[in-house]
Amino acid sequence: MIYKITFSCEEVDDFRLVFEADSDATFLELHNAILKSVNYPDDQMTSFIMCNDHWEKEQEVTLIEMGSNFEYDNMIMESTRLSELLEDRGQRMIYVFDPMYERYFFGSLTEILPGVMYGVDCVETRGEAPKQLQTEEAAEAARAKDSAWEDDDMFSQSEFDINDLDADGFQDLSWDDGSMF
Repeated sequence: MIYKITFSCEEVDDFRLVFEADSDATFLELHNAILKSVNYPDDQMTSFIMCNDHWEKEQEVTLIEMGSNFEYDNMIMESTRLSELLEDRGQRMIYVFDPMYERYFFGSLTEILPGVMYGVDCVETRGEAPKQLQTEEAAEAARAKDSAWEDDDMFSQSEFDINDLDADGFQDLSWDDGSMF
């Protein structure tokens, strides 16, 4: 079988990678194809994490032997075949490309095709990949961007006036009789 696996990244809207992989290829072969397609060096403790339909983390496949998690077996990229964990169209995974700041490519098994091939090939690249490693300054800027809603004028403390509330609508509520809930 041939798997078509698509990756995207929430940091870059138009970024996309599509791979075709032999179902007997290993996660290490997929890892190497990803690195090659985005020109990242192979010097990070990257991993694949299988996810459920809600992107909740399940089984991890690591680059090297790591401590065991009691819930799941420790799986290594070099010895784990894609077919061991990828079974259904739409199945989700993340590829951790920056473990220090927990940055991911989000992946999905988009097609399962009949046929035979060897290894893993990148068949489509769109957009520019984010830098592999984030600096502390860039991480701080991203955190500031994520919390920007706190500074939004709509929620600004300086524009809030308690006297603007209509007290008539609250007169029937009491903490004592349970009418608040």
